[in-house]
Amino acid sequence: MNFFQKLENYSKFYPKELSLQSVLKNHTMIAIVNIAGQQFKVTSGQKVYVHHLDAEKGAKVSFDEVLMLSGDDNTPTIGTPSIKGARVEASVIDHVKGDKVIVYKKQRRKGLEKKNGHRQSFTQIQIESIIA
Repeated sequence: MNFFQKLENYSKFYPKELSLQSVLKNHTMIAIVNIAGQQFKVTSGQKVYVHHLDAEKGAKVSFDEVLMLSGDDNTPTIGTPSIKGARVEASVIDHVKGDKVIVYKKQRRKGLEKKNGHRQSFTQIQIESIIA
């Protein structure tokens, strides 16, 4: 049995999705970006819920505070504190509200009971591109 016949036998047990070419082809640029005071790990094409942004539905927004980039060569570029010239461009999909959170307070033997509810406003954005 020669080398190629052995390789055919092994390929029956290992899926083709794990080949080196497919791993390199599917690798995209990853960025850690600060959006509205929170840090998000994003890739292009990803949908993210962030705190409410003052932008119209369908508008394009750009975030300049990129803290880290990881490109095709898998070596991360870390900013001090952010990377100069790097930005993440996104488009606003929708403005939504989160689940209701009930805040209930009670003090024993005092007759004090308070019940409040709160719904946080979010903006759903889709990451269009990461520019280094």
